Amino acid sequence: MLGQDKSSKESCGALRRNSLLSFLSLYQNNLRENCEFGLNLIMSELEHLRIAIVHEWFVTYAGSERVVEQILNLFPHADLFAIVDFLNDSQRGFIQNKKVTTTFIQKLPFAKTKFRQYLPLMPLAIEQLDLSAYDLIISSSHAVAKGVLTAPHQLHISYVHSPIRYAWDLQHQYLKESNLERGIKSWIARWILHQIRMWDTRTANGVDLFIANSKFIARRIQKVYRRSSEVIYPPVDLQNYTLCEQKQDFYLTASRLVPYKRIDLIVEAFSQMGDRQLIVIGDGEQMAKIRAKSSSNIKFLGHLEPDLLRGYMQNAKAFVFASEEDFGITPVEAQACGTPVIAYGRGGVSESVRGLDYDRPTGVFFAEQTVISIREAVLEFEENSDLILPATCHENAMRFSTEKFQTEFLEFVEQAWCDRS
Repeated sequence: MLGQDKSSKESCGALRRNSLLSFLSLYQNNLRENCEFGLNLIMSELEHLRIAIVHEWFVTYAGSERVVEQILNLFPHADLFAIVDFLNDSQRGFIQNKKVTTTFIQKLPFAKTKFRQYLPLMPLAIEQLDLSAYDLIISSSHAVAKGVLTAPHQLHISYVHSPIRYAWDLQHQYLKESNLERGIKSWIARWILHQIRMWDTRTANGVDLFIANSKFIARRIQKVYRRSSEVIYPPVDLQNYTLCEQKQDFYLTASRLVPYKRIDLIVEAFSQMGDRQLIVIGDGEQMAKIRAKSSSNIKFLGHLEPDLLRGYMQNAKAFVFASEEDFGITPVEAQACGTPVIAYGRGGVSESVRGLDYDRPTGVFFAEQTVISIREAVLEFEENSDLILPATCHENAMRFSTEKFQTEFLEFVEQAWCDRS
């Protein structure tokens, strides 16, 4: 009897387990079907949402504008808003020739060339944009765009290129480069930046979800706003950047010649290494000053069209990058050409380049923005160049493709709207 009872209990236990497994399997199938149905419903709903895209200003086509371009490709029916819009007809292709609703700063004196001088008015200006007719607001923000006013029923997603750099951790650098370290103008500038910091912190409460363009910026968002964020790297159009295995005997740097890019350090370092060739591509306010530091082994080519720039990127022995960037697109473009990167190891570039401590490195980092650090990094690169393969560099760059950005951004918005609904 005891044996039969034991056998009976085991049979009942097995039956219960099988029933439970069947139930769980059925539940999972139903859940999967419901999720797929819900996702399709959300995608269909997104197509009919009233969507506003807010950007600081449309005056050129650079890194943050590439983000707006791809968001607009995902949501072509969206309307555009900005503080100012001074794009000419030939530049408007990336915004699909859309009309941009702007603020009162658009009509202020000298705004076309001096709009940045109106920074103290920008918080007020961005708050005057009426977005009450929209369901979803997407702000592309590196200054004040995230500060638009939204209602409780609206979903506000902010893609942050950076909190306002010159108001937060880079304030002292900004004041120094602007010759505002002393005097009455300095104190006025400091007071204005203090007010902007308070406004910037307060308006973070109006953002439902933050997206950071790198882990570096995610940490800055956490520090400044005490908010978490999803990291979605910005899109880099890599279609025309083809792998080149054969390299020529020169180093390359390419950038606007402005103070924070630190091209002066690169030029000075190579001036002290006369047996190594450096090509500098780009133009800007510091051209004369930087040229004065150069020697005969350094060539300045000025601004080049993209096709010519790509050719130099493909053939360079390595690309040298000395600035602290939120992300940094040119190092990714260089890697897409199969070209290793020698970079200052802070900021977004530390995420897009794999240093020598990786199994499959794509570049070398230097720890300080100094001439001697750059020289030492060049020597370190030459000693380890056989470890850095062009094919590995190219493969690494594909992590930042336009297609990957579109997929991740759309999935984020779909999930956010699903959670909201």
